[in-house]
Amino acid sequence: MRRIATGLTTTAVTIAATLTLASPASAAPADKSAVLSSWTQTSAASYNAWYAAHQNQSAWSAYGFDWSTDYCSDSPDNPLGFPFKNACARHDFGYRNYKAAGTFSANKSRIDSAFYEDLKRVCGGYSGATATACNGTAWTYYQAVKAFG
Repeated sequence: MRRIATGLTTTAVTIAATLTLASPASAAPADKSAVLSSWTQTSAASYNAWYAAHQNQSAWSAYGFDWSTDYCSDSPDNPLGFPFKNACARHDFGYRNYKAAGTFSANKSRIDSAFYEDLKRVCGGYSGATATACNGTAWTYYQAVKAFG
């Protein structure tokens, strides 16, 4: 029972920290690097926090984040109809902001992994042959950014 309680406590602290970092800068000032890190993890919660901030960028203007994106660059944003555009936008966000911070090489692998997880979450909405095609496309996109990103 102690292990379960400890796990629940750890989970509660993690959720509270994520919610604090996902609040606009005016509501809960936090270290820019901590906010950036919280928005570039592999979890769905990290993606959701980034997406909420992306929808309300002006609330985060004090941090000076680079929100620019070319989405999936020279690859289709919606290959075979799979909506990868937002995953590509978050990937660009991670690359651009870690490069600006001078810590890109230390974070590239995690940003690429978060991208792949985002793509797989898109594919999770499909089944059968469509899911297989989506997952194969996601793998291809991930391998491309891993090698050339």
